[in-house]
Amino acid sequence: MNKKVKQLTGITIILFLAMILIVTFSVHETEYAATTNNTNKTEKSTTTKSSVMNKVNWKKSSEKVAYPDLSKYPNAWIHVSLAKNRTYIMNGNDVLYTMYCSTGSGGDNATPTGTYYIQAERGTSFYSAKGGEGANYWVSWKDHGVYLFHTVPVDENGNYILSEAKELGKESNSHGCVRLSVPDAKWIYNNVPEGMKVSITKN
Repeated sequence: MNKKVKQLTGITIILFLAMILIVTFSVHETEYAATTNNTNKTEKSTTTKSSVMNKVNWKKSSEKVAYPDLSKYPNAWIHVSLAKNRTYIMNGNDVLYTMYCSTGSGGDNATPTGTYYIQAERGTSFYSAKGGEGANYWVSWKDHGVYLFHTVPVDENGNYILSEAKELGKESNSHGCVRLSVPDAKWIYNNVPEGMKVSITKN
């Protein structure tokens, strides 16, 4: 084999190896891009689908995460939205925790709007023969025992009224108070201090 043939053969081999490397690199790049795109889609999908809210259940807390430590938020306040049937534990404009609630059904049973403050009166249970129902873990925010945060209602025997409880967060069916799930009402009873601001709005 003469010199020229040897040189051409060597060049051909080098070119062939270079082509193999280029093709291999391109395949890996494509696979990497596809994997990255799929990962990003999965992450976005998880982010979109994930939520801190539990499904509405009057026996459970409204969120999957822990309740806020109010000792870290000395200026915390409560916002109740009548339209949304939600109670928000706020810090400035930030929502610390969202609770499902049911507010007044309207007319004489409307929940009054405005700014109020948590009052001294609170208790573990009550029953009103006139209204035909009571509740647990109540905290007054207006008229010293008239307008309250409390659990979904109980009957005269202290049993939760399931037909009312299942409407939590969906229907405005209280007599003017703000109904909450049992754990949420208990948390407010145990943690929300007298004097905390309560803002109740239509929206």
